[in-house]
Amino acid sequence: MFSGIVEDMATVIAVERDQNNVNFTLKCPFGTELEPSQSLAHNGVCLTIVTTAGDTYTTTAMKETLERSNLGELQPGDHVNVERAMPINSRLDGHIVQGHVDETAICTKIENAEGSYIYTFEYPLNLEMARHGYFTVDKGSVTVNGVSLTVCNPTDNSFQVNIIPYTYEHTNFHDLKVGSKVNIEFDILGKLVSRLTHFK
Repeated sequence: MFSGIVEDMATVIAVERDQNNVNFTLKCPFGTELEPSQSLAHNGVCLTIVTTAGDTYTTTAMKETLERSNLGELQPGDHVNVERAMPINSRLDGHIVQGHVDETAICTKIENAEGSYIYTFEYPLNLEMARHGYFTVDKGSVTVNGVSLTVCNPTDNSFQVNIIPYTYEHTNFHDLKVGSKVNIEFDILGKLVSRLTHFK
């Protein structure tokens, strides 16, 4: 379980394909604190650490994860938002994030709001998925590349988020461009309510 409060950015060092899986080796500022078997969110995707060596570590993503997220597009030198699992006794500064990315979205617009940035993201409209809680709600929560954010101006298949300078500088939002693919995880509370309503 995660909170969507990104701890830092890791840098991709190597990408190695192993049949349908891909092994990623990354360098992380807190890499020396990591151990094999720990869970770490990468752009919002929960992955298990396989090996460690100094401040680098290796993790594996399987086919389903690669198809559902933007991890399959990572190349050496890319920055990845990382967050360790949330301690059970910590404050929930973001929102409840499972690390199970639902789908990807495309950045369609970036606006400089004179002190902050407004990003617009669009995802495929799927009415069946929406009936099961896969949608955004105004002032609700959404996770974009592992970052817990507040939804603004949602439509059936798009939403906006406001990014303050701190978030822009300390996450890979500063790497995003129009056309960039991001991982999104819809709010688990919305999914649960929709699922319960479905059975009434």
